[in-house]
Amino acid sequence: MIKLDQFLKFTGIAATGGQAKLMIIDGGVKVNGMVETRRGRKLVLGDKVTVEGKTFEVDVE
Repeated sequence: MIKLDQFLKFTGIAATGGQAKLMIIDGGVKVNGMVETRRGRKLVLGDKVTVEGKTFEVDVE
């Protein structure tokens, strides 16, 4: 399990935690096809995160 904001930082999608927070709050992040505005959303293995048309699959536990 990893939090959404941490995932964005870990994968390099966001350079900082602050940038990740803004991306999420602005509605620019989808989890499994649905807009997600909770930065603390817990992701599990197999979840798909989409940002700016690019999709990343959660493969960390």
